[in-house]
Amino acid sequence: MIKVYSKPNCHYCSRAKKLLEQKGIPFEMIDITENPDDRQFLINKGHKQVPQFYYDNEVFVEGGFEGLSNLSNEELKAKLEAS
Repeated sequence: MIKVYSKPNCHYCSRAKKLLEQKGIPFEMIDITENPDDRQFLINKGHKQVPQFYYDNEVFVEGGFEGLSNLSNEELKAKLEAS
């Protein structure tokens, strides 16, 4: 399952959630303000912004919401099958 690292009141995080729901992609939202370990995980990976998308602790999509929204349904499905 895709993990979406996010924080409250993040417009792009909300848009990412809506987009994944529209595409029928299962995901888990992880609020980095609720768990310092999740926040530190992103910092250690070099991220400074959310949302970030991971699958099995590996980057699933580069570029945050913009990267996700630029994937076609076919590209997204292929990435899921390859993961």
